[in-house]
Amino acid sequence: MTVDSSPEAVQIASAWRDGGRGETIRFVVTDSPLGQLLVAATSKGICRLTFDEDESALRRRFPNADIRADDGTMRPWVESALLAITEPSAAPDLPIDVRGTPFQEAVWRELCNIPLGQTRSYADIAAAVGQPGATRAVGTANGSNPVAVLVPCHRVIRSDGSIGGYGGGLDRKKKLLAAEGIVERAPQLPWAE
Repeated sequence: MTVDSSPEAVQIASAWRDGGRGETIRFVVTDSPLGQLLVAATSKGICRLTFDEDESALRRRFPNADIRADDGTMRPWVESALLAITEPSAAPDLPIDVRGTPFQEAVWRELCNIPLGQTRSYADIAAAVGQPGATRAVGTANGSNPVAVLVPCHRVIRSDGSIGGYGGGLDRKKKLLAAEGIVERAPQLPWAE
């Protein structure tokens, strides 16, 4: 699956301004192979996709939005999000409606450039966004990704090859990577010559 990461596609979304004032956000909480999954969307695209959150978490994130349980209109997006978990190579592109700081958005766009079945290190992402010394900031931006799986933050690992962290838990990250054919390897320690 690919996500269009052009500036036009990564919307400067009104849902992310002023707590969602003026936006209607529909949501579904469903079972997934990795546990409870929240999928929430504006009319422009998916604005939140995460594990172990529910309506109350969505209301805290968007206190001024009109939050509604989905009436069935999101079904194709939800099915595609589930497919992105179980069969990522078969999942169609999905519209996303997210907003972050300019640095976060640059990191998220770069995450979308990581090909299916590959990983990059936090340092690789920092260099790719023109901030080679910002490895820790990349980790923070990666962790604040509002649409897990769709913006593939799970594809970022440590420079030593170890899996690193994941907001949804390391077990989920390992399963997401395994679904893409990536197996965890032991960290590579530098040897003195």
